[in-house]
Amino acid sequence: MILAQQGIPNLWLVLGTLVGGSLSAGSAGAFNCYIDRDIDRVMKRTQNRPLVTGELSDREALVFAYAVGLGSILWLGLLVNWFSAMLSLVAILFYVIVYTMWLKRRTSQNIIWGGAAGCMPVLIGWAAVTNSLTWTPFILFGIIFLWTPPHYWPLSMKYREDYRSVSVPMLAVVRGRAIVGLQTILYAWATVACSLLLIPVAPMGIVYSVVAIASGGWFIYETHRLYGMAIRHMDVNPMRVFHASISYLTLLFLAVAVDPLLPF
Repeated sequence: MILAQQGIPNLWLVLGTLVGGSLSAGSAGAFNCYIDRDIDRVMKRTQNRPLVTGELSDREALVFAYAVGLGSILWLGLLVNWFSAMLSLVAILFYVIVYTMWLKRRTSQNIIWGGAAGCMPVLIGWAAVTNSLTWTPFILFGIIFLWTPPHYWPLSMKYREDYRSVSVPMLAVVRGRAIVGLQTILYAWATVACSLLLIPVAPMGIVYSVVAIASGGWFIYETHRLYGMAIRHMDVNPMRVFHASISYLTLLFLAVAVDPLLPF
């Protein structure tokens, strides 16, 4: 939103967008928990979710998901603009129908294409400010789209047996560690390359350029380190790449926000 405004947007608009977006994410997450409640009862990493523990009934979860989803669309439409509300609805439907109901249990490509739902907030934020879309938010979309696999695949390596136990074909389940490591490297390089496109297109200044190159280099290094350990049949620590990916994206988007506020 700061990049779209080329400065600080109206703070009430920012608050309204963040609240509406949070409600949309909550709705998608609740639908996900309802649909996946059968496998959540089996997987160790999900056994504390409220539908598994009985803290919520299936009906309560489903009513919550619909109510919060409808509330998010009306909130964004009435307080922000209807374009951002439409994009938010697309994000919910894509996450629930395309990822959770269709891709997740059918293909190892699940997290690649399903991850598009997690890219929608940058489009929503841009549309909230400008009521339109340009190439810049689509580059931001591309950064997150390419970042999602090298972010999530290391996590799936750690919880490989969990996913195997419920027949969810994450890449780490259907392929070996070396293949997962190699794919993680390729997507990390693609992520960093996409982030550099923002420099001439946005255009971005020295702060973003330095952060994108430095943090991107570190992220790529960590993926190469994981692959190197995997092909040497050493004990790997995939969560190191997982946490590095979060730090990388945090630094990159902080730079996206700070750069337009500087006079150089």
